[in-house]
Amino acid sequence: MQVPDFPKNEQSRILQLEQLQLLESASDPNFDIITRLASVICDVPVALISLVSEDKQWFKSKIGWDLCESDREISFCAHAILKPKTITIVPDSRLDDRFKDNPLISADFPVIFYAGVPLLTPTGEALGTLCVIDKKPKKLSDVQINSLKDLATQVENLFELRRNNISLVKIEKLLHAKNDQLKTFAGTVSHDMKMPLANMIITTDILKAKYGNHFDIQGNEYLAYLKQSSFSLSDYIDNLLAYYESEDLTIQNVEEFNLNDLLEDLIDLLNINEDYIINLPENSLDLKTNKAAVNQILINLITNSLKYNDKETGVIDFRCIEDQAYYYVQIRDNGRGIPKEKQQTIFDLFTVASETDNKGKKGNGIGLSTVKNLVNSLGGIITVDSDGENGTTFDFTIKKVLS
Repeated sequence: MQVPDFPKNEQSRILQLEQLQLLESASDPNFDIITRLASVICDVPVALISLVSEDKQWFKSKIGWDLCESDREISFCAHAILKPKTITIVPDSRLDDRFKDNPLISADFPVIFYAGVPLLTPTGEALGTLCVIDKKPKKLSDVQINSLKDLATQVENLFELRRNNISLVKIEKLLHAKNDQLKTFAGTVSHDMKMPLANMIITTDILKAKYGNHFDIQGNEYLAYLKQSSFSLSDYIDNLLAYYESEDLTIQNVEEFNLNDLLEDLIDLLNINEDYIINLPENSLDLKTNKAAVNQILINLITNSLKYNDKETGVIDFRCIEDQAYYYVQIRDNGRGIPKEKQQTIFDLFTVASETDNKGKKGNGIGLSTVKNLVNSLGGIITVDSDGENGTTFDFTIKKVLS
């Protein structure tokens, strides 16, 4: 018996094998399908996907074989990977100098016939083989040999798919970590800025009350500008905090409430004047979901309708229906609308559809992104429709919570 040599690229081969994490992973039915096909096509009782590690041979998938591993020294596949670009065929191992006296020849199921196609990485390292085995001498036809090679290619494709998935998981973990750091940073900075801003607003009021008579018109305008800027920054911080907090609101915090009752409370809270007509849903529904999330969604959408309405009398219409799986909520206004070219990005963070609102203030592009986060957390989706001139319609869904 000949002990197989190590390939010249052994170090990189082992590194590639470790990166794929195949040895410690669970069984995969996709590999089992391939070994079953190999067994049938080659008309043999045994088909294996082997992985040759530093001192062992492991079987990622096996048909008709009881062993889970064997020593590399007696491995047929360890010989096969030494010729990575060709199939190794041993018609009768008892007549091959490499395998005489090999324990596998005298095992309960003797390895007499062997054919193995090396399984290669894109850079040429042979990680193992797709092999077929019989306990009697045998030959393969050209069709069987080509089919076995084709199946080996599919195994290699599965290996690369696994490599890509591992890479994506690592990237996802990194992004989650970075996002958590960003949330912590934004939350800390925002909270730390709230008190200085409040002090600026109070100080501005004190300056105006105490020394306003000593300032000229321009000086008082500067004070007013300083106060307004402080309020704008405070509002920006509040929206930023709401955006990050929205990611923590989940559908798990469930309660039952009436939609019309919630809308009436919001209308009172927002102190909407007589220049607006609010039409509540005709068929008020009882919703069972996260009330806090729905409350925040509606506040943002209603506030937008009020801020960007250019009509003498503003109109906001609500509709709500349900089916077995979802609640469907619609809010439609008769405001200035959203241009078509901006509707694809309107839910992106820091994206605004209009330069300024009715009071000349520029939006910060956080509100609708927060709304999308909240709707997604409730298992739904949100869409916008507008011709860019005659109002806007927002439709969103909420997945029902099964009792």
